[in-house]
Amino acid sequence: MDTQVTVNHPETVLRTRGLTRTYVTGATEVRALRDVDFDVQQGEMVAIMGASGSGKSTLMNILGCLDRPTDGTYELDGIRVDGLDKDQRADIRNQRIGFVFQGFNLLPRTSALEQVELPLLYDRTGREGNTREIAAAALERVGLGDRMDHEPSELSGGEQQRVAIARALVTEPAIVLADEPTGNLDTRTSIEVLGLFQELNAQGITILVITHEHEIARYAKRIVRLRDGRLLQDEPVLDRRDAVRDLAEWIDPDEDEAASAFAPIPKSEGGAA
Repeated sequence: MDTQVTVNHPETVLRTRGLTRTYVTGATEVRALRDVDFDVQQGEMVAIMGASGSGKSTLMNILGCLDRPTDGTYELDGIRVDGLDKDQRADIRNQRIGFVFQGFNLLPRTSALEQVELPLLYDRTGREGNTREIAAAALERVGLGDRMDHEPSELSGGEQQRVAIARALVTEPAIVLADEPTGNLDTRTSIEVLGLFQELNAQGITILVITHEHEIARYAKRIVRLRDGRLLQDEPVLDRRDAVRDLAEWIDPDEDEAASAFAPIPKSEGGAA
């Protein structure tokens, strides 16, 4: 694959400069992203927030090599990717990015082991290894060692998302992109999944979580806010939530409606979205 490699910032996994995306329909021009400068260092867990129309989905598509910017530069894991063609971007997605989606995106009538093994079968890097053993190790890593033969219909929502996370990890990507990963989960299961992300991040895995919920973003180490296609705010999380502690303190709201370990944050504390 013919790519441009940069070596100036080896600790920087992701870097954008002047990132702009403009959509043109007839005489109408919409700038979904405007001159976004954004860095992610190895081992960070970053939440990207924004209301509908803020540009966060457009940014997610570009960072995930699903789309190309109209202008600006994007480097991922030392590779300049903004000018790559469709096939080259597909290789980057397979080798360097792990995706976790709100809807899990699992294949029906396919076991958890086969789901996680699939990215390895499309790997064209020539890496050697038993794909089944590698997939099994990824499922063990997310706590599903005893559910490998189960199909999606036989798994809970939280278990399905864990399969998706194992699938994202199996190629040892440079970064994991999680797009609204708790959107289809109940509150307790959401905390469990966020706890898994925190555990993986503590092991050095770089994670980006796209969300519109401030209480979800507080499990990250840093929050980046978008508005009208511009980067509005980029700040560390000073009151970071700990999923292990939240689960230990969890009270089922059906049993006690007056208490919850996942109570919404008052708007005055949440800042602008």
